[in-house]
Amino acid sequence: MAATPKILGWGPYETWKGWARGLAIALVGATFLAFGEAFGSAAMALPQRFAYWLGLMILGWLWGVSVSAFFFGRIVRPQRLWLRIAISALVISIPYSFVVAAATAWARGSRFDNLRNIAEVFVATTFIATVMIIINVLVARQSQGVTSAGAQPPKFLARLPLKLRGADVWAVEAEDHYLRLHTSKGQDLILMRLSDAVAELEGIEGARVHRSWWVARDAITEAVRGDGRAALTLKDGAEVPVSRTYARLLRERGWI
Repeated sequence: MAATPKILGWGPYETWKGWARGLAIALVGATFLAFGEAFGSAAMALPQRFAYWLGLMILGWLWGVSVSAFFFGRIVRPQRLWLRIAISALVISIPYSFVVAAATAWARGSRFDNLRNIAEVFVATTFIATVMIIINVLVARQSQGVTSAGAQPPKFLARLPLKLRGADVWAVEAEDHYLRLHTSKGQDLILMRLSDAVAELEGIEGARVHRSWWVARDAITEAVRGDGRAALTLKDGAEVPVSRTYARLLRERGWI
């Protein structure tokens, strides 16, 4: 995989181009909400209404990036995309609803001092957060699809035995002079050094987790830490030990 400058974020926010794209989405959303006089903002003059939505959308976008970096980049569960979207939207909107309520009260010169007002703001904030997350997920998938289509497949895939061709590589395990391949189509052995395999696996998001193991990020279903040790569970049920040599790097990546 080509090296890209890493910044706080997930998927679409790993490069400056991704951040610029996310900001553009927030600006378009603010413009649409301002001119659409959304959620009772029609009483404000257009310049005030635009400033109101622009400020809320940019601040909400920055908060949303932090939350999404956790739910889409740092944890492996829940695996269902719709559930991640729903949970992250709630985590974004619960505290941010009070920010929106305060900004709305200031902009309108009124008070939000009852539960009904907060409930209405919460519903609107959750709806907008959900829509923005879905838009960013779709943009991220399209961007990744374009990148994948234009990139050369990892060299290692050409080494897969015939019965495993076209499979997703989940893990590579060293066994003496051989490598045991864990894939979506089963397992098999090939004669190769693990260090050479890791070099040829470039292009698949994964990491060396032990002197005898390389694991793909998407293959992990569970990560467990305890008693100073860590272990990963793969989609095929394999239990992979994480050595202390690699544990720190995996923690920094949010794998464990």
